[in-house]
Amino acid sequence: MEKEPDLHDGDRTGDWSRLLKTRYKKELGEISREYPHKRSLYIDYRDVEKFGKVGIALADELLENPGKVLEDVWDAVKQGQLIRTKDGKEPKRINIRFTNLPRKTGIRYIRSDDINTYISVEGILRKTTEVRPRIVEAVFRCPAGHFTVVPQKYGKFIEPDGCATDGCTFKKLELMPKRSKFIDSQKLRIQEQPEGLRGGEQPQTLDIDVTDDLSGMVSPGDRVIINGILRSMQRVVKGEKHTVFDIFLECNSIEVAEKEFEEVEIDEKDEDEIQRLSKDPMIYRMITHSIAPTIYGSENVKQAIALQLFGGIAKEMPDGSRLRGDIHVLLIGDPGIAKSQLLRYIVKLSPRAIYTSGQSSTAAGLTATAVKDEFGEGRWTLEAGALVLADMGIAAVDEMDKMEKGDRSALHEAMEQQSISVAKAGITATLKSRCALLGAANPKYGRFDMFGDLSEQINMPPSLLSRFDLIFIMTDQPDQKLDLAIAEHILKAHSTGELIAQHKKTPIPGVTDEYIQQQLAPVMPDIEPGIFRKYVAYAKRSCFPRLSQEAQDGLVGYYLKLRGFAAPNKPVPVTARQLEALVRLAEASARIRLSNTIEKSDAERVITIVDACLRQIAYDAKTGTFDIDKVVTGISKEKRDIVRVIKDAIREIGGESRRAGIDKVIETVSLKGFPQEKVREGIDMLLRQGEAMEPKQGIIQLI
Repeated sequence: MEKEPDLHDGDRTGDWSRLLKTRYKKELGEISREYPHKRSLYIDYRDVEKFGKVGIALADELLENPGKVLEDVWDAVKQGQLIRTKDGKEPKRINIRFTNLPRKTGIRYIRSDDINTYISVEGILRKTTEVRPRIVEAVFRCPAGHFTVVPQKYGKFIEPDGCATDGCTFKKLELMPKRSKFIDSQKLRIQEQPEGLRGGEQPQTLDIDVTDDLSGMVSPGDRVIINGILRSMQRVVKGEKHTVFDIFLECNSIEVAEKEFEEVEIDEKDEDEIQRLSKDPMIYRMITHSIAPTIYGSENVKQAIALQLFGGIAKEMPDGSRLRGDIHVLLIGDPGIAKSQLLRYIVKLSPRAIYTSGQSSTAAGLTATAVKDEFGEGRWTLEAGALVLADMGIAAVDEMDKMEKGDRSALHEAMEQQSISVAKAGITATLKSRCALLGAANPKYGRFDMFGDLSEQINMPPSLLSRFDLIFIMTDQPDQKLDLAIAEHILKAHSTGELIAQHKKTPIPGVTDEYIQQQLAPVMPDIEPGIFRKYVAYAKRSCFPRLSQEAQDGLVGYYLKLRGFAAPNKPVPVTARQLEALVRLAEASARIRLSNTIEKSDAERVITIVDACLRQIAYDAKTGTFDIDKVVTGISKEKRDIVRVIKDAIREIGGESRRAGIDKVIETVSLKGFPQEKVREGIDMLLRQGEAMEPKQGIIQLI
């Protein structure tokens, strides 16, 4: 059947000319004034669609036959002389770019039918190459002085067979770079958004070819929407051509999706439900119970994780500095206490989250790295790691204690400054990693020894520990009442699971959906995970609470009380970082209620949580005070004092030689009121750290 001729087919240029004159006067004027610095005309696809009946035909044609449409628009600009540069000349070429396509194509759903059509894909930038010039029009000269012009496409360089001038027989031509035309180009690789993936799927990638003023606009880790024409290129392996073609997207326009939680769609019905929940007086209990309901207990930890999900407010100061709003939480606990389970559950709940295990992660895998591979044709490319991909979300890092020492230090900058600086292989870049870190680790010796020194059992550098706002010690203590409750909870969950599995295969008489719901009640979240995600996204999007005077007084009072424990000879208990953590937690607490002010109750709630944490990790039972030195430097103040006294004693006994008998030193120091076994520990520590040596059995000498 023959296609009916379209009435407007001949005059597409006129249609575009009318559309540009009515809707894009201002933009065309801007390009006229600022050409060649501004040389791209952005046309909104929605404007084209709304342009009457003709508009719909134009919009459809753009999707089906983009190459022709781009030429038509350029013809319209040229013929209508819509752009005149300052000196009255016509511009050589401007870029026509279309944005805001209504339909996004998933990277994994791109098929052969899409080749040469206009599509829009969304994802995270995984890799970028450097911006380099690419030849688009090569000019060759033969020995007789004739010039031959060959337009170049993406991919292989095309050389002419011989001189194009009639009667000239020269075959060997020379490229003239000065006369040829170059354009900036860059290659990007974009990866699917982690939120849209079903469990365990490998995210797929797509290569993008970016040219002219779009190159160098984005960096790895950015979330982008890329509109362009899908092109194919034949695969060549070792000089042999394949029947399989590779695809890449010829980029027409880039939209940077900076909106943190806009991906989570919230309609009016959801909003009413969220408002109703926020007014419920039991909201805190409901939210805590909606986090990993299959795990019994750990109320404190769940409440802290809830606060972490909602997060504080990131503040931009007038001097350009930035105060982080993300809350970092570390769980250190005995094996089998469901830490990893909690981490995995959070990744499901948070609107944006990435889970990674420290054992298999390198610094490059967590932060960013420069790679040399075929993607950049053997040049260095920048590749984003997990913390960059989790920007504006949560990064859950399991097994943090198993990480290599060098890899752990990569976390320092990411946690405090919330950026990652890369200076490798001639690439210097700063990538954003505004994510909250939820870490899990096991104690150094597998389990906690309740009588040993806590700081010695945590296998993590103090500089990293001090960056966490909350550190929870989760011990597995036998307790008959609690153990019985946990056992019942686990068995109930399992038996209900078995019942459902059986019922699915062969329906059991008398088992109704209501009965199953009733059985599942203890392991069901109070708030459905779907609505929970929306609740978090809504709170982060629309709620920015302020500290009330009472809350300020409460937080300052608690901070001063902790600092007040620090007499001149006592360890300094708390640093200013802890006060900042209190403020962030209080902001998150107010956000849960969707309140615009931080009340006294919020301050009290977070003081309870922080106090419980500090009591576990920094409470010195001997003196009855908090000793944050234990955590921040890894050596308690008492130990530092004893080492100083031992050194003084050795100098006193040995004089110039700085050596003394170990027994004599122990005797001298213990007379000053230190227990003998502590003195022995102090001497061992000096020897171990290389500050002293044992030249002969029983003799210690300072180095």
